[in-house]
Amino acid sequence: MAHKKQFLPTKICAVCKRPFTWRKKWESNWEEVKYCSEKCRRNKA
Repeated sequence: MAHKKQFLPTKICAVCKRPFTWRKKWESNWEEVKYCSEKCRRNKA
């Protein structure tokens, strides 16, 4: 049975200010994640 995804944590991107949701690839470092995408991470300046 598939997981229910409505209760995943969200954050606001430091660059584009839009909300983004937890992803499996961030499982080990969710506390450090600040950007919703590679594009935003590269454009942080």
